[in-house]
Amino acid sequence: MTMDADIVDGLRGAGLAGEGDIVLEPLTGGVSCDVWKVETPSGPIVVKRPLPQLRVAAEWLAPVERGTSEVRWLRRARGVDPHIAPEVLAELPGHAFAMRFLPGCPVWKDELMAGRVDPEFAAQVGTGIAAVHAATAHNDGDRADFPNDDMFRALRVDPFLLYVAQHDAGLSPALHALAADLSGRKIALVHGDVSPKNILVSTDGPVFLDAECAVFGDPAFDLAFCTTHLLLKAVWSGDAQLNAAAAALVDAYRPGIGWEDADDLLLRAGKLTAALLLARVKGKSPAAYLTDPEHRRIVRDQARALIAAPQPIDALATNWKRI
Repeated sequence: MTMDADIVDGLRGAGLAGEGDIVLEPLTGGVSCDVWKVETPSGPIVVKRPLPQLRVAAEWLAPVERGTSEVRWLRRARGVDPHIAPEVLAELPGHAFAMRFLPGCPVWKDELMAGRVDPEFAAQVGTGIAAVHAATAHNDGDRADFPNDDMFRALRVDPFLLYVAQHDAGLSPALHALAADLSGRKIALVHGDVSPKNILVSTDGPVFLDAECAVFGDPAFDLAFCTTHLLLKAVWSGDAQLNAAAAALVDAYRPGIGWEDADDLLLRAGKLTAALLLARVKGKSPAAYLTDPEHRRIVRDQARALIAAPQPIDALATNWKRI
């Protein structure tokens, strides 16, 4: 039986599909999983299955058990706010799962790349991230449910921090220290991939997808990861509104920090943002749209300077140069 046949049988076993033909329509986007849209008698659904080898040039292996971790994050997030994550309908073979399809909700990345930048929506993203962090901070139950340190290391720490450290002797000590600090902090439930490509724009606000990297860890990572994407796109497009969106996201996140000193978290997030910016031009997963060598130089030079002389993420976002 093929893996796709396993998915079809799983859908039937979950009562999501009948005995007739089932068509798995591939959806584009992402390097870490297969995603299909499936028409069912009760309406369209989305099926997602993690890949053991990510679709990147460098070897990048990751445990497929992250699919089950994503299901747990989606369900936990819906417990905080039912509008910020899609409903999981069934878990399927191979750590795949089915979730409800959300029509009429564009991907935030597509909106940004088309020049439709809304700082108010970015602020909603910041508020949503903070809500999940606040609800799970120092929660022993959440810590027990997300013992995913090995997966987070394979998907985030190694390819984004330590891979760059291996190829940049001058920054290696700082990046190793940052990786150790990130790995050692157990504070709240972290999504791990808060990127515009993983956020839908709905009438109720942002809907977060693709929580494969979920871990009980440092919430500063989520704030840094999303801010990084906005600042990269600011260089790519030259649009000052993307700087404004990054600042709005951070400004909206800050009031939600009630579990620790806000200044401490914002400084950690600034350090992580600098490292992630560098990783997007020198790491295992470079930003595909940064094809202009001058754009890559702008990002690289600023990121290296910020790793050497860290700034809190709010100051970093304000001072980030597009040219």
